[in-house]
Amino acid sequence: MREQASRQRSRRARRRGALAVAVAAAGAVGLLAAPAASAAPAASAAPAALPAPASTPAAAYDPVQRGLDSLVRHYGVPAALAGVRSRDGATRDRTSGVGDLATGSAVPVDGQVRVGSNTKAFTAVVVLQLVDEGRLGLDDPVEDHLPGLLRGDGIDGNDITVRQLLQQTSGLPNYTEYEDLRPRPYDPRELVALALRHKAEFEPGKSWKYSNTNYVVAGLLVEAVTHRPFADELERRVVEKAGLRHTYFPASGEAGIRGPHPHGYYPLEPGAPLSDVTEIDPSWAWAAGQLVSTNSDLNRFFGTLMSGGLVSKGALAEMRRTVKAEYFGPGARYGLGLVSRPLSCGGRYWGHGGSFPGYETRGGATPDGRRAANVAVTTQPADKGYLKRMEAVVDAALCHR
Repeated sequence: MREQASRQRSRRARRRGALAVAVAAAGAVGLLAAPAASAAPAASAAPAALPAPASTPAAAYDPVQRGLDSLVRHYGVPAALAGVRSRDGATRDRTSGVGDLATGSAVPVDGQVRVGSNTKAFTAVVVLQLVDEGRLGLDDPVEDHLPGLLRGDGIDGNDITVRQLLQQTSGLPNYTEYEDLRPRPYDPRELVALALRHKAEFEPGKSWKYSNTNYVVAGLLVEAVTHRPFADELERRVVEKAGLRHTYFPASGEAGIRGPHPHGYYPLEPGAPLSDVTEIDPSWAWAAGQLVSTNSDLNRFFGTLMSGGLVSKGALAEMRRTVKAEYFGPGARYGLGLVSRPLSCGGRYWGHGGSFPGYETRGGATPDGRRAANVAVTTQPADKGYLKRMEAVVDAALCHR
């Protein structure tokens, strides 16, 4: 009995260690921000199209399935999932790999995953709805609504606007870049306080740098203006309005995933076996990356947003006013909670993408919202080429006829 108890304690300790390493790594390299720059093709602003094998008849060629299979075979991701919505509204889901390494169970079709920084697009929509209602202005200083919150070395809420938060031009330091975050419940103001231990990255409006702190402050703005919990406003204003059936904002301390889902994995250290990190308190990400969703719901969200179903025409135009953000790859631009990327077939698509320990997502919708695609995998391989491959799968889904 003592030996069994000792083994159980050891397993629990290893699990806590895996979660701590995953969250700490997210803080160290900014996993909530999609580190696509290191994986994007150097010679072209758009991803290279996935060629059909010479032996495959054109009618039978499925570039999305082939891309998912490649992610599993060549990059070692346990599971890869994709959801594609065509111009006529038809949807198709695809999977590859296994949903649980311990049991070998199948990947749940359109399973729920932690979608990380895709949350930022949802947060931005809530803020723009408040702008539409005249309760908030994009060029309002943060100080007008959150007096005294932003004070630090080179940091003053009087000098930072709502627009600068959403466009990542505020200069606020990124708390996940500097702090050793542990897997425990966090209050959003505590996360802001962690960021304010560090000096400003630059003078507001003078440059661009990705910072999760911007979106934690944006979430606090929503609460200050509405006098309601951010999660409730996001549910009412976005999830319900867009008809998302499998998307939710987990409560602080809610470590599990509610619906059918593939397990998420992360190595304890480089080269180590993958550890299951599916169950983890997500509150360290809050309005910057706490959502759970599915590929089909992300397709519906970005498609509805692009077609004008969530904010006014003027607000959508503001969201699509972009600045250069090649952190996300050559040709990428950042709007208000949206990333615009070029397509190999011409034009651009709009989405975000995100990372969370155990999960990575990429995708978006065409400017009219009629076509959409999202891809998810269940680990972050050391070979960052997997990001380039994920983006190529999205490109194939949006370009392939």
